[in-house]
Amino acid sequence: MSFDAYVCENGHVTYPGHTLCPECGEKQIETIDLSERTGEVVTWTHSTKTPPGVRAPNTLAIVEFDLSAEDVSDEYVRAIGQVTTDEVETGDPVEPVYAEELRDPDVGIKVPESQEWDGYRFEPV
Repeated sequence: MSFDAYVCENGHVTYPGHTLCPECGEKQIETIDLSERTGEVVTWTHSTKTPPGVRAPNTLAIVEFDLSAEDVSDEYVRAIGQVTTDEVETGDPVEPVYAEELRDPDVGIKVPESQEWDGYRFEPV
């Protein structure tokens, strides 16, 4: 599974992707895989009242990925996600790590087969 940011015809980058770029309204035509990159924590929080099946407390972070080496208009893209540990600080370098289950599929209001339960968490390096 890839961890993709999306690029429109004008080089704007978003995560998650959209049918049309929120910046200019053009189609998003390319992706940039962030799964092998290191990002930097911009901010973080501990959620203590989580949805059914999500661990509590659940540490979340907004992570910025540098795109200066890419042929795009934006200098960075940000993503939000769970952190693998409760020990994280603003400015920490983190890497995306694949998780088969971001939440317990047997707990919740939807049929487990109707959703995907995997994704990426951020792990401090």
